[in-house]
This record gives sequence, C-alpha cells and structure tokens, in this order.
Amino acid sequence: MAEIKLAAQVRTEFGKGAARRARRAQQVPAVVYGHGAESVHITLPAHELQLALRTANVLIGIELDGKDALVIPKAVQRNPLKGDIEHVDLLTVKRGEKVNVEIAVHVEGDLAPGGNLLEYVQNTLLVEAEATHIPESVTVSVQGLDAGASILAKDIPLPKGSVLAGDEDAIVLQVVAAQAEEPAAESAEGEGAEG
Repeated sequence: MAEIKLAAQVRTEFGKGAARRARRAQQVPAVVYGHGAESVHITLPAHELQLALRTANVLIGIELDGKDALVIPKAVQRNPLKGDIEHVDLLTVKRGEKVNVEIAVHVEGDLAPGGNLLEYVQNTLLVEAEATHIPESVTVSVQGLDAGASILAKDIPLPKGSVLAGDEDAIVLQVVAAQAEEPAAESAEGEGAEG
C-alpha cells in the first residue's frame, strides 16, 4: 500500500467555532493519538484528505513541525447531508508494527442455479497486519454454492502477512433459498351473492 503524505498544522483553537473556521479555510480538524503519547490536535488539507480516505485503511505520512509521523484513520466523522469530512481520529503507527483493521470482503463466482441468494452477514473481516502492508480487501469464491452453504471467517484465504483477529467461527457469507411470494388468497365470501 502506498503512503500518502499530508502537511499538518497544530491547532491552538478548540470548540465548534474554531472547527467551523477551519472547515471554511478548507482544513479538517483531526486528533493524532497512540503509543502512550499525548494527543495532538491538528488540521489537514480537506481536499487531499478526502482523496486519501478513498482508500480503506490508508497509510498517511503527516509532516508536523518538521517531524514525520505515520498514521492510519480510526474514525471519520462526515456531514450527514453533504458528506464532507468534519473530523478525523488518526492512530500513530510504526513501521513493522502490527495493527487490527477491518478489510472489505468481495465475492467472485456464481451460485448454484435455482434462485439462491447470497447474504452478507459481515461485509468486513477483522485482521491483524503490519501497518505498512495492510490489505485493501479479501476475495472469496462462491462458485457453485447451494442453499444452506455458509462461509466462515476461518475459510477465507488471507493475504500473506495477515492473520484473522476476529472470531474464526463467525459466519461471513451464507446462501439462502429465494422465498417465492404466495399468491393473494381469493376471497369468495360475499362476492356475487346479492339479494
């Protein structure tokens, strides 16, 4: 995974008014924490951050007062109407350090014929991976699976260097038979019997 570099500035003002002023200036308020260090309040350029966060579990190199730090996003708050980023929590990581992250589960292949449906019980998988080698997703084949089949977390092949961090017996995907709609019951009572 490529590292994205962003220039950060330390925040000295706090509260809603300060956050609004930062956002009007095309900056996003953020907090950097981790490794027992004191939290650092910063702002990041909004457009560059928006582009960086298009990649799940992106590794971001921030430059702050002449020092470099590696971070990954832990929580992103967005405006519910516009979708703009309002605040980001960033976790400091070190090269070679293992972190727990959720990665997307993608499927490939066709289910067995017969009107079966694939149900995502979980659409992400919790894995432990090196901070600089976090996989974006995993792909699992559902080719030929029939109703009643399920895929557990432990059945999904993980990329090299990643290990399952969640419940290995958790159901991730299951195949269910399509439910046919019952025809509406004809009501013969009271119809055509006049008089």
